[in-house]
Amino acid sequence: MELTEQEKFRHDAAEAIRKLGIDPYPAALFEVTANAADILANFEREKGDYQDISIAGRIMGRRIMGNASFAELQDQTGRIQIYIKRDDICPGEDKTLYNTIFKKLLDIGDIVGVKGFVFITNTGTISIHVKSFTLLCKSLRPLPVTKVDSEGVAHDVVSDPELRYRQRYVDLIVNPNVKNVFMQRAKIINTMRNFFNERGYLEVETPILQSIPGGATARPFITHHNALDIPLFMRIANELYLKRLIVGGFDAVYEFAKDFRNEGMDRTHNPEFTQMEIYVAYKDYEWMMDMTEEMLEKIATELYGTTVVPCGENTLDFKRPFKRIGILDAIKEHTGDDVSEMDEEGLRKVCQKYNIHVEASMGRGKLIDELFSAKCEKHYVQPTFITDYPVEMSPLTKKHRSKPGLVERFELMVNGKELANAYSELNDPVEQRLRFEEQMKLAARGDDEAMTIDNDFLRALEYGMPPCSGIGMGIDRLTMIMTNNPSIQDVLFFPQMRPEVF
Repeated sequence: MELTEQEKFRHDAAEAIRKLGIDPYPAALFEVTANAADILANFEREKGDYQDISIAGRIMGRRIMGNASFAELQDQTGRIQIYIKRDDICPGEDKTLYNTIFKKLLDIGDIVGVKGFVFITNTGTISIHVKSFTLLCKSLRPLPVTKVDSEGVAHDVVSDPELRYRQRYVDLIVNPNVKNVFMQRAKIINTMRNFFNERGYLEVETPILQSIPGGATARPFITHHNALDIPLFMRIANELYLKRLIVGGFDAVYEFAKDFRNEGMDRTHNPEFTQMEIYVAYKDYEWMMDMTEEMLEKIATELYGTTVVPCGENTLDFKRPFKRIGILDAIKEHTGDDVSEMDEEGLRKVCQKYNIHVEASMGRGKLIDELFSAKCEKHYVQPTFITDYPVEMSPLTKKHRSKPGLVERFELMVNGKELANAYSELNDPVEQRLRFEEQMKLAARGDDEAMTIDNDFLRALEYGMPPCSGIGMGIDRLTMIMTNNPSIQDVLFFPQMRPEVF
């Protein structure tokens, strides 16, 4: 591996440290008792607290002033100034630790541990007066920092998406605000989990490798199981397994699942994504809308202390109740076309009128979906339930109890994109088999997203599944909305990218 001049300097520095009898990568325990954010928020000189602390982090700047120096230490919670005096960390005759290691061999990016006490400098800066200093890890590669201020401190300067997404570890170091996005993501998930657990719902796990890709209309990833000599599919949804558990006697189950769809990538789609799905017995889609409103209102309030959330140029309000409108009414409202009684040929003509590309394999449901996506979706910025879909669009959904030709389904639209999909679940095994068979006809026409017949799921339904409602909600897209990020890559630690050539 050919080294740059800066990398060679760091390698030489590491070797020089070893020659001084100091391991630049020690295995010894360093116990951390404080963090930057807590000290900066709570230190009061009058209390005399934080007088014996140990803290560890990465050096992000240094100002060497002869026998005393200042440095910026960055830990998980933020940055704090440290003050190092030569005679404090080198009380004897040997001043090597300060004169050679700290002044000459230490670099921005190195990880250190310090012990000392907190004080306020003459300029009013809360700082740590270091009494002992330990090198914990020598950084061999310089951080991609192009801006260092007059005080020698590196600032948030890495904006190249290629570098940020491919080397997320660097992004997190030099752009500490990025951590907040992922901490908020964790808070979103924990709020949802607590919301369900308080109601007695059971968190479960279902298979990722499946012999039949079911529960959604999507193209799967395919792999091969060598021991069984069979093809397996990465799950596109966990719906059918969760409903098997409802058959088995659980009244409410949920899962935060990694799902995989072998489809396009853009600012709102990644082939690997996180989905929350929950199924509750003896409920219907009307109840699920109410529950979804309550949950999202709670999430927004937990994050911001209000139901109002900034999202790009828009301001979203998650205060209940949300608007509700049927999908066919939405199409009529935004196009003027009443497609409720149209057959497949009529829908094709409407799509052609609006220059919407359609495939020969698309049936009536797919055509309505394309029409809604192209002409209506973008208009629903505030949280809105789009309800009552045609039966052709929803092979796993119970028929509407009062509207012939429709099913009891809703999609939640927020900021012009689908956030969640939910049904009153179909539990008639005979009707479900007919729906699967209709899907197989679409597959024969070339629709590679059509569902496959799952005979074991049909067998489970034949034992009897109580009426229930289920919902799937995209965690990545929810995080984008709740943290005001326009790209899914910004809310995934490691988004999918083409492999590098080293």
